[in-house]
Amino acid sequence: MSKKEHKPNKRKIDFLIISDVHLGTYGCHSKELLKYLNSIKPKVVVLNGDIIDMWQFSKRYWPKSHMQVIHKIMNWVNKGVKVYYITGNHDELLRKFAGFKMGSLVIDNKLVVELDGKKTWIFHGDVFDVTMQHSKWLAKLGSHGYDLLILINAFCNWVSVKLGRGKISLSKNIKNSVKKAVKFINDFEKTAADIAISNQYDYVICGHIHHPEIKNITTENGNVVYMNSGDWIENLTALEYHNKEWKLFRYNEEDFKLEKHDEEDELSTLNNSEIFNKMLVGFMENNGKTEIKFKR
Repeated sequence: MSKKEHKPNKRKIDFLIISDVHLGTYGCHSKELLKYLNSIKPKVVVLNGDIIDMWQFSKRYWPKSHMQVIHKIMNWVNKGVKVYYITGNHDELLRKFAGFKMGSLVIDNKLVVELDGKKTWIFHGDVFDVTMQHSKWLAKLGSHGYDLLILINAFCNWVSVKLGRGKISLSKNIKNSVKKAVKFINDFEKTAADIAISNQYDYVICGHIHHPEIKNITTENGNVVYMNSGDWIENLTALEYHNKEWKLFRYNEEDFKLEKHDEEDELSTLNNSEIFNKMLVGFMENNGKTEIKFKR
């Protein structure tokens, strides 16, 4: 069977979570991500931070495949798929637009949803970078505490930049030490779990640390299912929820060798400017009369 003939049905997913794509960087596996996105049909999509890397963004490096990923996401928006863009540290500039809504696109700093009766808390996770130890009591204050953590992080980063030390990223600093990396990941997971349990969440879902995971965490105060969607730099992973079950997707090139989708054929002859114009026209046609809302 030829590649052209092999166009499989798209896999249905109720709830999709991806994070840490880092579009605009050399490490981003955008081609692999695009193959994955073209193979699925999600009802709800959560982009859980660091989708576009605004820290390292350069106009000199924006490959066609990076633009195609954006086009794919916006195409979902145009079709009415609910897309939540949850901000991270590498796309923190979008935090000033928290509460923005247009059509089926929402930008926010965190998300709480109920999935089949299970209370689910979704956030990027960079708020734990400045201080893991003192994050708990702030986050226990609820949404106001989480927003305060973001402000504290922003202030500490501002001071660090002024002192010439650059922005704080503990997750980046521990990569050179395996022992420190293991401790950081364990502390990160325990902190997220403790806060989730204290707020009576059933699931807590993060990104940020590039460590995909699904596991049950039990403490003296209760238990919670902790999940991390991983990244598209090293692990090439995503979280999928379908038929009341969570699964961790791991990209395998062998699974996509024979697959060919119409979207790939449609954009293959276009350059970045043409893809952007096509995306803009599609968005205006489907959302031109949609009310734009900002959080007050």
